[in-house]
Amino acid sequence: MDVGARLVRDYEDGAGIAGSGPVDWPDPGNYLAATLPVWGLAAGSVQAFRAATDRYRAAAGTAPIRHHLEPERIAASFTSDRLLRIDGVPVGGFADLSGFFPTFDGWVRTHANYPHHRARLLAALELPADAPVDQAESQIAMIRAADLEELAAARGAIAVQVRDEAQWRAHPQSGSAASGPLVAVVERTDRRRYTLPVSGTPYQPLQGVRVLDLTRVIAGPVATRALALLGAEVVRVDPPHLPEIPWQYTDTGQGKQSTVLDLRTPNASWEGLLDSADVLVTGYRPGALEQLGLAGRPGLVHARVSAWGFSGPWAGRRGFDSIVQAATGIAVIEGASAIPGALPAQALDHASGYLLAAGIVDALTARTADGFGRDVRVSLARTAMWLLSERGRTPDHPVPAVPGPRTTVTHGAVTTAAPALAEFPDYPFPAKDYGRAEPHWSETPVQESGWAAEDP
Repeated sequence: MDVGARLVRDYEDGAGIAGSGPVDWPDPGNYLAATLPVWGLAAGSVQAFRAATDRYRAAAGTAPIRHHLEPERIAASFTSDRLLRIDGVPVGGFADLSGFFPTFDGWVRTHANYPHHRARLLAALELPADAPVDQAESQIAMIRAADLEELAAARGAIAVQVRDEAQWRAHPQSGSAASGPLVAVVERTDRRRYTLPVSGTPYQPLQGVRVLDLTRVIAGPVATRALALLGAEVVRVDPPHLPEIPWQYTDTGQGKQSTVLDLRTPNASWEGLLDSADVLVTGYRPGALEQLGLAGRPGLVHARVSAWGFSGPWAGRRGFDSIVQAATGIAVIEGASAIPGALPAQALDHASGYLLAAGIVDALTARTADGFGRDVRVSLARTAMWLLSERGRTPDHPVPAVPGPRTTVTHGAVTTAAPALAEFPDYPFPAKDYGRAEPHWSETPVQESGWAAEDP
């Protein structure tokens, strides 16, 4: 069984959709209650990550650990933005121009949390950059939803027509989004001798693995945070001209170092980081990384997350969890009559993050046998298509239960969700100051980080 197929089997076992699932399968109660089977999506992705990690432990000769799925912990992790408190105050999840807006013939959903996305959306509406929200709303109301979707795409803004399930399945991107496994692990032809790090422990099996994180918002950062939880050294790299939204970094930056580098120009610091990285995780649209001239060394595991998939007419478009929900019919399914709604969590993002982490760990394990580099890919739209295709809808579901204080951890002024893996009480350390780390790895010798001294 290849790596991708094995991950799908693990996922299905965790979701309880293949056989009987885990022996200690817990009752989720009302956590993540929704019309669509969100609990199965959440638990299945976490289980896939655990199973991949157990295979890594076995390959490294590290003792296994006892696992148990705890629904409240998983729900807390998947709704971490709602549990986040800074100085005791909750954060605002969406900006004023991010959300559902009625159009001339239906609805659109927009995403304008980042200043540059807000500016592009206003430009698509032919409004000045300082236009108030009510003026934008009035302008949206005079435009057909499909037309605004295309205007936004042409300007690099983010807005999609809210479709029902049948409309999405008739869309040209739907077939591409539904094709392939939930997580694809593809072997490349480049290779380099590799041995698993010998410093790992049962709870920190990834010690010595070096991970470069070029992602933001949720899916990619969730994947790299999961790797950091298990001992990997993670360096997150952000561009200086597009700073991250502070609370989003705080929510998913645990266990990582954060640095700022401009990758648009030759950069010795970046070359040094990439040259000794084991894993590169990116959230660029397909082709964007190659246009920057960023190429990994032989044997590198390159993990990618995209919104719409890696082929099809929308492969190059921007998107976020809320946007994919709106375009694929999920918002209509989870809403009231004629009013779109949303899942109880940004579950497409979080689940895709754990699936990506699972694929990375399996790629690292497989690389020890053959030395080959691998590409690991997930997309939010592919995850959405599983959710839409799976049985077990519950239109009359109860109100989703809110995870309690025991599922959070507090460090100073910041309270965040505890890890989804219940065997871990906390992450290695809370999110550090954004962009303050020096752009280099720790002083651990290369041999101890897993790479042999010479090529085969």
